[in-house]
Amino acid sequence: MNRHLWLLVFCQGMFLTNNVTFIAINGLVGLSLAPLGWMATLPVMGYVVGGALSAPLVARLQARHGRKRCFQLGLVVAMASGASCALAAAQGWFWMLVASTVVAGFYSANASLYRFAGPELVAPGLKEKAISLVLAGGIIGAFAGPNLASATRELAAVKFVASYIALIGVAGLALLALSFIRFPEHVAPRPGAGSGRPLSEIARQPAFIVAVAAGALGFGVMNLLMAATPLAMQQCRHPFDSAALVLEWHVLGMFVPSFFTGHLIKRFGPLPVMAVGALLNFVCVGVALSGVELMQFLVALFVLGVGWNFLYTGGSTLLTTTYRPEEKNKAQGAMDTCVFATMAVTSFASGALVTTQGWQMLNLGSLLPIALVSAALAWLAWSQRRQRAHAA
Repeated sequence: MNRHLWLLVFCQGMFLTNNVTFIAINGLVGLSLAPLGWMATLPVMGYVVGGALSAPLVARLQARHGRKRCFQLGLVVAMASGASCALAAAQGWFWMLVASTVVAGFYSANASLYRFAGPELVAPGLKEKAISLVLAGGIIGAFAGPNLASATRELAAVKFVASYIALIGVAGLALLALSFIRFPEHVAPRPGAGSGRPLSEIARQPAFIVAVAAGALGFGVMNLLMAATPLAMQQCRHPFDSAALVLEWHVLGMFVPSFFTGHLIKRFGPLPVMAVGALLNFVCVGVALSGVELMQFLVALFVLGVGWNFLYTGGSTLLTTTYRPEEKNKAQGAMDTCVFATMAVTSFASGALVTTQGWQMLNLGSLLPIALVSAALAWLAWSQRRQRAHAA
């Protein structure tokens, strides 16, 4: 635990400030500009589609140029896309807003790898705690994101333009902090040098399959419900400040547990922690189906955040057991590609479902992926027990 890791934690906090602000405002700006109501969350979808498209490119760039250069490039793109979003919102250009969020996805694909860069800054025995601590940086975003959106939404002539401009400064702060982080020296692979096993072989491992499935589906359910929340609360006539409060508690649920999730994984292993995460997802749906008062939105989204934390941190830790050092970029890139692709589908589905079918149907539909994650965890636990029995 050192200065470089804490600076990376701060960069993660700035990344989540960007994400939470995007979540709080993109759907509402999209709703005001979209030709049809079901298109409202296309700007949210554009962000994760951009991440999905960028993830393989980011993996190649990091293998060639190293962590630091690629992370810096991502932040420069974040600043440019923030300016582009502000212009699109000011001029009422819906499709430019969507295109700008697609470009911003390159930043998201970079910053999502902060959690894997953390263990490279500490001793090997602190891997689980480093992943968890980096994710804990999201607590900054829990407070800064909703409050930034609320404080800046009326500062310009067009609502939320100032929010996008503020995100340029957020990315600038992260770029400054990143300049002081010293990552391990990067050695670019020589032409023709081996890069370990092919991805197809790595991906056939049961632990890899479950890590990716839990990360992707867990993130998908979280994104499905989170992206729809501002729209659902507007439909239920809750003010924007209430939606910002719910998102604040949701992001606190996502990242406050990171202070102890690493300890739990080190003590009990990733699978039990991930199983609790899946159970909390079921609890979230139960609370959401019980009513549409402010407290029910708040509790459901808070529990959803904690469930996501257990699934995502556990899945990321489990993934690190499936590859060799020379295989890290391809394995991590494959996981994040699956995560972003799932998020893209759920970002679109959230807007379409909540505006056509309602909040309750959206929650009922989320039960299927939660059940699939639970089944995958049970299958891996059974496979590991069988392997231990054969070994004995």
